[in-house]
Amino acid sequence: MTQRLLFEERVLFSPNLPEAVDQLLQQAVAASHAEKPLAEKLFKQAQQLDPGCLQTYFALYKFYFYQGRLQEAEREVLAGLEQAAGQGGFPTDFRQLAAQSTQWDMYRSDTTLFYLYTLKALAFIKLRQDLGEEARAVLAAMAVLDPQDKSGASVIMQLSAALEPEAA
Repeated sequence: MTQRLLFEERVLFSPNLPEAVDQLLQQAVAASHAEKPLAEKLFKQAQQLDPGCLQTYFALYKFYFYQGRLQEAEREVLAGLEQAAGQGGFPTDFRQLAAQSTQWDMYRSDTTLFYLYTLKALAFIKLRQDLGEEARAVLAAMAVLDPQDKSGASVIMQLSAALEPEAA
């Protein structure tokens, strides 16, 4: 007995996504369940087609993360942070950015919000890699950069706190 889809499986990316990039990402998402090598190839093609498209970094780091390929996920997160900082005209390094936080409104654009969400992803990846100290450094910067917690980093902060070894 074959199952029929009652609706088309489609992921909603940014509404400003170029059509060709969106098509590649949609094909990659569809392939990601059964044909991971094809999905990876399509995700990378989308990124190569438009290296400035932040959604391609998001899609790739999520793809790698869900497969447990944490080093590759981290590589895409770092590339996405660099791309967003370049587009936003602010420092790439989150420590430098936090130190200069009064100069930057991290809620002003999709680019800066992408940076915050991607920084949160970096903290989570660091936790999954058992690099708690590095994760806490990212989260400390996030507390400064995202005081309204629009990125939802407080959830990762709570997880990090729960994973910290108790003081002897």
